[in-house]
Amino acid sequence: MAYSRNSSSAQTTRTVCDPAMCSGCMACMEICPKNAITITDSVEHLDASIDADRCIGCNLCHDVCHELHPVTLEKTIECWQGWADPEVRSNSSSGGLATAIMQAFVERGGLVSSCKFIDGKFRFVLAHSYEELSGFSGSKYAKSNPDKIYRLIQAELRQGQRVLFIGLPCQVSALKNFIGRFNHGQLLRGLYSIDLICHGTPSMKLLHQGIREYGFDLDEARDVKFRNDIHMGISVDGNMLEPPGCLDPYLLGFLSGLFYTRNCFFCHYATEERVGDLTLGDSWGTDMADELPKGVSLALVQTGKGSALLKMGKLHLFDVDYANAVAHNAQLHSPTELTGRRDVFFKRYHRTGSVKKAVFAALPTASMKAKAKRILSQIHSRSA
Repeated sequence: MAYSRNSSSAQTTRTVCDPAMCSGCMACMEICPKNAITITDSVEHLDASIDADRCIGCNLCHDVCHELHPVTLEKTIECWQGWADPEVRSNSSSGGLATAIMQAFVERGGLVSSCKFIDGKFRFVLAHSYEELSGFSGSKYAKSNPDKIYRLIQAELRQGQRVLFIGLPCQVSALKNFIGRFNHGQLLRGLYSIDLICHGTPSMKLLHQGIREYGFDLDEARDVKFRNDIHMGISVDGNMLEPPGCLDPYLLGFLSGLFYTRNCFFCHYATEERVGDLTLGDSWGTDMADELPKGVSLALVQTGKGSALLKMGKLHLFDVDYANAVAHNAQLHSPTELTGRRDVFFKRYHRTGSVKKAVFAALPTASMKAKAKRILSQIHSRSA
């Protein structure tokens, strides 16, 4: 347990886990019976702070914290690559496996929880019907918000429902702690989990600011997308920030591992052993190069439940070289490397408040190349 002194109020403030190592899973905040925990986003990192005046010392927050108590990871027992039927695949950021599995799970009477863009945030919701799955598909390159989802899932499991949860590894771990820690794992029988191969996630504040610098307000937007198949590019309500093939500063920084919150660089889950029943990601390095532009997903099965999920969906699955898949997905063997460029970024960001200026300071060569590519694209567009 970590402690810090707040001199302005002369009271002790505790943090649930080590300062700056919080992933923002929010399980501690949801389990607290006295609403004594606040998640503070300083952009560089998150902290789960405990109000000493409200705290009753029950330690539920520490018990459920996945940073303090990572769940047991499992070895992969099956490895596949492939895609969903054309309609699903064409509307997905990769091969569409997650969407096809979600649809099949709901069709069989189960519930699905994942995140979608709502009111300027990526919020976790619980879908009871096929129609409510809309918005779950697609990559989300910023922190998602699981606030209040754990109790909703717990309540459905207690009613005998089957629930599929799709999230980042830290969120899957947090949910398993929340559901399983206090009932000897009985409710976990109805829980199915898919963890996504994650490079790391930045604060939503950076995404808001990066898009604001293009004249858009995410709080007023209906939709934001980051990619289509293997092509990267942010669009807000269908409006591309940059010409096709050109990266905006936010995406350039994200793909360079520049400004994730600090905990991501020390992630427990960036390893071959996985936390979910099934792990999904991109099949980078695939030998099916002709299919890659249309999206090819990688699927790692850890449990019988994971195998059952794959069998539910209308999927086209093929053998994949496991060693090659791991070699081309860095987060299957180690977290993103923390470098001094991150300090350069945040020093400039805190001084200017600009994502564009901060990315340029930290990645000058890559930023100049992106600018040159943008200019050439604009010239080509005018002459076409």
